[in-house]
Amino acid sequence: MSKKIKKEDKSLSEDELMNSNELEDEVLPKEEEQENLSDEDGALLRVAELESALLRSAADLDNAMKRSILEVDRAHKYGVEKLLNELLPVLDNLEQALLNLSENSSLEDKEGIELTLKSFESALDKFGMRPIYPVNEDFNPEKHEAVTMTKDENKSDNEVGEVFQRGWELHNRVIRPARVTVIKN
Repeated sequence: MSKKIKKEDKSLSEDELMNSNELEDEVLPKEEEQENLSDEDGALLRVAELESALLRSAADLDNAMKRSILEVDRAHKYGVEKLLNELLPVLDNLEQALLNLSENSSLEDKEGIELTLKSFESALDKFGMRPIYPVNEDFNPEKHEAVTMTKDENKSDNEVGEVFQRGWELHNRVIRPARVTVIKN
């Protein structure tokens, strides 16, 4: 690639010509001028054009491969999102059942629901689901949904008061924000 293309006393290597679009416009002649070039100059010019096109095509292919790899990775990471969204109400129902056990319920009933809830949460954890339970945190609109505002002298402004419903994240993407009250004094 040590051949030179000359025009108007300017000499550029083919590598320099390939790396500079500005110089390409300046050095490459227009169609009318190409007819006046010798066969050797025309061939060198054509080689430079083809090398430039080849480099652009290779870069486009590389970018397309990188994009497809990222898309496949996202599909693996977040492909279960719909299923997990459908399972969250079941988890909420188990939590409510545990909180609202009647006085006539046996200790075994309570332990059974607790074990079911723990195994359910463990299964969600295996898929990258993490609970958002913002006790004593500042309100974050990306992770929390404000249901009401309340006053509490023991807490600072914009702090989460009570948590009505846990939120959930899938690999740092919020699937469901936590439903909370926000402190405004």
